[in-house]
Amino acid sequence: MTVSTSLTSALASPLEARFEPLTADDLDAVIAVEQSVYGHPWTVGNFKDALASGYAAQRLLAGNTLIGYFLAMKVIDEVHLLNITVSPDCRSQGWAKVMLEALTLWARGQGCEWLWLEVRESNHRAIHVYRSHGFKQVGLRKDYYPVGRGQREAALVMSQKL
Repeated sequence: MTVSTSLTSALASPLEARFEPLTADDLDAVIAVEQSVYGHPWTVGNFKDALASGYAAQRLLAGNTLIGYFLAMKVIDEVHLLNITVSPDCRSQGWAKVMLEALTLWARGQGCEWLWLEVRESNHRAIHVYRSHGFKQVGLRKDYYPVGRGQREAALVMSQKL
């Protein structure tokens, strides 16, 4: 899938954005983004395990610039979004919505009826994006995410009927 749009804040001139499968060869760039975005990032092992399990894994590129990526797990007629990340230089440009739409299209093509995810309750930016894409909060997982110093944070459980 190619998305024609402008990516000017991270690049000198606009380029077309495109999705490509995320592979083990991409993990150095992905880990660099992951570590720059999250206080508790996924490890190389987490990514390798997800890829080895055959989960849906896509990266979004403009030229050679990594805009973002997502990984999702299909289970029967549901898809669980495991990780979606936009590079810091590419934030606030609508790329998360582009990736969510691509995931939605893929899930529908797989015959799925629901999308599911967990998000830190403090991640207001992501919660806003998910809600604007049609996700609704359906639950709360207490003490789900590590915060540091032995502290933990709840996760909102969100879903979307396809």
